Amino acid sequence: MNAYESLQSGLKAQPAQWLITGVAGFIGSNLLETLLKLDQKVVGLDNFSTGFQHNLDEVQGLVSGQQWENFTFMEGDIRNPEDCARACAGADYVLHQAALGSVPRSIEDPALTNANNITGFLNMLIAARDAGVKRFVYAASSSTYGDHPDLPKVEERIGDPLSPYAVTKLVNELYAKVFARTYGFKTIGLRYFNIFGRRQDPDGAYAAVIPKWFAGMIKGEALFINGDGSTSRDFCYIDNCIQANLLAATVNDDRALDQVYNVAFGEQTSLNELFRLIRSRVQHVYPAAAEIEPEYRDFRAGDVLHSLADISKAKKLICYDPAFSIEAGLDRAAEWYMAHAEGSAGRGLGKAGGHRA
Repeated sequence: MNAYESLQSGLKAQPAQWLITGVAGFIGSNLLETLLKLDQKVVGLDNFSTGFQHNLDEVQGLVSGQQWENFTFMEGDIRNPEDCARACAGADYVLHQAALGSVPRSIEDPALTNANNITGFLNMLIAARDAGVKRFVYAASSSTYGDHPDLPKVEERIGDPLSPYAVTKLVNELYAKVFARTYGFKTIGLRYFNIFGRRQDPDGAYAAVIPKWFAGMIKGEALFINGDGSTSRDFCYIDNCIQANLLAATVNDDRALDQVYNVAFGEQTSLNELFRLIRSRVQHVYPAAAEIEPEYRDFRAGDVLHSLADISKAKKLICYDPAFSIEAGLDRAAEWYMAHAEGSAGRGLGKAGGHRA
């Protein structure tokens, strides 16, 4: 039994109260599902700016009635200190996922990104500190590495930020360090590297590339790669991310606290390779997808060219042991991506074995 399996058994035996901010979002709703299945009590906070009620509805259908009764939803905004205080009351652990993601959005509207990701983050830190929570785990970002050229990315070496979004995530880490030194408040930051999986939104201008490509292949849309396709990322399946959050929240080693950790699988995949991996899975159901090729266009402002994480620190200090490679994660996520893309598909590819109405 590894550390994560042991943790899950321990949580079932001794349930705690958790607060998830951004609970209706992609990562937040997956954390909710896992914690409810472990019989935990969960409070969720969301303002539905980027989260969706249908994510919560889907979780409700995946857990028992009794487990769902352990969930309390609060509609509120992290920019409002009173909402933060109300949500933190009685919480043992806070998993702070609420933020405005997307580099392009931050370039278009840096003030809105700042208000959510810095002011909102500070409001949550203050509320969690005042409520006496045991641990505050927050979603940091690999964008913090900025223009630092080294690969793999090691937590102690960062460059200059390349976007307003990256600035906000760096400020989060600085605030967390100050709260540790000034108030003795226990925090852990998780620098996410391209998380993907079920309930990831394929729609909208800022949709992540994996769900966007699954949906686009089914709908017969033009699919774009920014640059020549050699750009690479360290794609990390959602279940690895959930593991890191729960381990970080409950770790007992004092050396592990007030740190930031890379959350990734530790392998590099180019966008051209990713396209082929997705296409091979779609064509099993939609054979015509085998003929789809991407269109190439200019690099996007604020993007880094290559990203690869060193996850040795997380392995050592919080016993992080990611179980899903990008191939294994895509195998698990493909059915969800395609089922949800089919629901909104108009024109597109014919399905194997028949025709869609």
